[in-house]
Amino acid sequence: MTHTSVQEPNVTRAAGVLLHPTSLPGRFGIGDLGDELLAFLDWAQSAGLRIWQVLPLNAPGYGNSPYGCLSSYAGNPLLISPQRLVEYGLLPVDALDDVPAFAEDHVEFDRVHAFKELLLRHSFAYFSKHASDELRHALAAFIHDNAWLSDWTLYAALKQQHGGKSWTEWTADVASRDRDALAEARVELAEEIEYQAYIQWLFFTQWAAVRAAAGARGIRIMGDVPIYVAGDSSDVWANREIFQLDERGEPNVVSGVPPDYFSATGQRWGNPLYRWDVLRNAHFGWWVSRFRAALRFADLVRVDHFRGFAAYWEIPASEPTAINGRWMPGPGRALFDALRYALGDLPLVAEDLGHITKEVHELRAAIGVPGMKILQFAFDQPNSPHLPHCYETKTVVYTGTHDNDTARGWYEQATSDEQKAIASYLGVRGASDVAWSLIRTAFTSVAETAIVPVQDILNLGSEARMNLPGAERDNWSWRVADGALTAEHAEKLRELGEVSGRI
Repeated sequence: MTHTSVQEPNVTRAAGVLLHPTSLPGRFGIGDLGDELLAFLDWAQSAGLRIWQVLPLNAPGYGNSPYGCLSSYAGNPLLISPQRLVEYGLLPVDALDDVPAFAEDHVEFDRVHAFKELLLRHSFAYFSKHASDELRHALAAFIHDNAWLSDWTLYAALKQQHGGKSWTEWTADVASRDRDALAEARVELAEEIEYQAYIQWLFFTQWAAVRAAAGARGIRIMGDVPIYVAGDSSDVWANREIFQLDERGEPNVVSGVPPDYFSATGQRWGNPLYRWDVLRNAHFGWWVSRFRAALRFADLVRVDHFRGFAAYWEIPASEPTAINGRWMPGPGRALFDALRYALGDLPLVAEDLGHITKEVHELRAAIGVPGMKILQFAFDQPNSPHLPHCYETKTVVYTGTHDNDTARGWYEQATSDEQKAIASYLGVRGASDVAWSLIRTAFTSVAETAIVPVQDILNLGSEARMNLPGAERDNWSWRVADGALTAEHAEKLRELGEVSGRI
């Protein structure tokens, strides 16, 4: 007698979607943690998607970049849902009667910031007068349980007192963290410090509800930890000893990458660089704390600029571009061993793009995490490692990332030779076809995980690009139109997920 075995589904294969919450629709000028986000999670579940990838969710600083945040711990106040504040009894019911009209296709950051700031201060005043004992106890417990709040709230209050200036431009005593000056500031700014703690309580209360909603729908959230932090941040102000700074707190050397796909002069990011020797002697305690915080935001974490942990590009702070830098050794495996010793087996994805060497591959293999492949990078050379037939299984494949053009925009601007290679490999007939051809290629590849930006699902052009590296304006502001993600899109993705073993 012949017995037929039943093939178990390959549960390790999954598909996901890349969409930062700020890009969601809604009437408050920016995507937030309210009903539109729940509707998006419902749509993603119906599409069979099991991962939702976001950019860093921290409070952004200069240029509104989620990769240049004021803190690695504090959540972005602009994401707080006004709708939820009313529902939780933290705003009066008529507080949203006169919401100004905002652009629907992009975030007007200055206008939105002013609107949200007024609303949040109104909420704080309302809470102070009307909050129940239960809510007051919840806020007190949040403050007690989050040690990072002490540095962040004082930094935020001092920054507000100094008109938004960088901490290196504050009065010398608080910039240098003189103990007596900080104690005096805590008394003088007590109400502002309490307000800043209140904002963080609002954010993390709402975000906890989002994480629960995603989990109930079988969706894991992939967060993002940038390797570097902004010079003007509570991270640097409170931990000067672990960064390469001069006596004024300004960096001696800064971060970036040499000339590459994105720029002929490289990218001069300008972040201060670490004193890895000091961090190593402290058993990487600051990094352990940072990753512990990252896991409050997400179920798994993309480690941005992973190659910098093997070796990083060091640029003298006086240099205007990234050309005249040099490679310096990173912490290597020792950092990840320390993280795992403290936090267990971390669910990481290595963003191993850019100038990748043997030592980068060896580091990723040694810590056993998947790397990334980008289909848009696959057609500029024969047998590119980004072509699907070159993948190893332990891979996360993307049609493109937040730093790329949309698939359609990329194809329209590709060289004729690249378009021929694309047509030959994918069988596409033109720009209208390329986005879904790339999606199909990603889904049917051997890569365990396939992630697609919403812009490619919607087959949008360059007008929907999220970020153009090096550009100083108009980044991070794109928003998806209300109702753009349809049941037809979900059905098409679900069919593709079923045929490719990702459901």
